Amino acid sequence: MLFADVSLNPTTNALPGSAALQQITNGIAAWALIGSLAALLLGAALWAVGSHTQNMHHSAQGRRAVLTSLGAAILIGAAPTLINFFFKTGLSVH
Repeated sequence: MLFADVSLNPTTNALPGSAALQQITNGIAAWALIGSLAALLLGAALWAVGSHTQNMHHSAQGRRAVLTSLGAAILIGAAPTLINFFFKTGLSVH
């Protein structure tokens, strides 16, 4: 049995509403960054208060929140590049 060759050429002009979908995606990314900023500020405050009061549990939670929020911001910023890299890597498979 022979299968027809197929191809994939993603374009934002192929379907109606693509511009709106891009705006929604940009808005979600903005909200995610705002959430990361809020988590960073709260984590830093918890870390500072925990360290000041010698409460190592709160200090560790605050430190974890700071590191997690920084990691989330890195992933949000790198997401388009990562998606494009893996898509292009998938296209190169023959």
